Amino acid sequence: MIGNWNPKAVRTLRSLRSTSAPMTYTLIAVCCLIFVLGPASGFTPSYGTGDALAAAQRAYFRHWGVVPADLFDGPAREALTPATALFIHGSWVHLLGNMLFLFVFGAMTEERMGRVAFTLFYIGCGYLALLGYAAANATSQQSLVGASGAISAVLGAFLYLFPSARVTSLLPFLFFLPLRFPAWVVLPFWAALQWLALGQAPSGPGVAYLAHLVGFGLGLGYAWVRYGRGTKVKAAPAPAPEGENQP
Repeated sequence: MIGNWNPKAVRTLRSLRSTSAPMTYTLIAVCCLIFVLGPASGFTPSYGTGDALAAAQRAYFRHWGVVPADLFDGPAREALTPATALFIHGSWVHLLGNMLFLFVFGAMTEERMGRVAFTLFYIGCGYLALLGYAAANATSQQSLVGASGAISAVLGAFLYLFPSARVTSLLPFLFFLPLRFPAWVVLPFWAALQWLALGQAPSGPGVAYLAHLVGFGLGLGYAWVRYGRGTKVKAAPAPAPEGENQP
C-alpha cells in the first residue's frame, strides 16, 4: 500500500523513522499544519476577512484553548482543552518562536528520554502547566493557547540532563552579538526573566508567564526524579536563541 503514496510523503516518513528525534519533528509539523489551516494564519479564505475573521479567531481560540472559568465550571469536555491548546497558536511570531525552541532543545531531550516517554512528558507537563495557570486565574474568561508550557518543561529537563551544553544566546543589550554560554547559565537566566516578568505582567490578555514557570519547574523536577544524580549527559554544543514567546 505504501507504494501508492506520494513519493515525497514516503521519503518524509522514512526520514522521521531514521532520525533520533522523530516525535520532536512530528510535534513541530503538527503545530505548523494546525496553524496554517486555522483562522490565525490568514491562509484559509473560508474564515472570511475583517470582522468575520476576527470573530472566527475568537471562537476558534475559545473552543480549542483553555478558558479558566469554563475549565472549572463548564462542561466535561473543557477538561480536554489544556491538551488541545498545546497545538494552537495565536500568530506567526508565537508559532515560530515556540517551534524554534522545541527544535533546538527537543531533539536532544527526546534522544535521552526515548520517543514514547518524551511524548508523554511533553503533553503531560504541558497540560499541567496550563492547568496551573488556569487554577491561578480561575475566573478569567480569556482564552489561553500555545505550547509554551510544554516547551518550558523541555527546557527544564534539558537543564538537568545537559547542564554543560553550550547554548548560543542573542543578548539585546550587547547589540545581539551571538555569545555561547553553558545551559546552566542561560536557562536559569531565562527562568529568572519569566519570574520578573510575571510580577510586572498586567491583568488581561498577554504572555502566560506563570505557565512558563510551572512547565519549567515540572520539567526540571521530572528529570531530577526520573534520572537521579549521576546520569547527566555531557552534550555537544547546541545553538539556541534567548527568550520565549507567549502562548
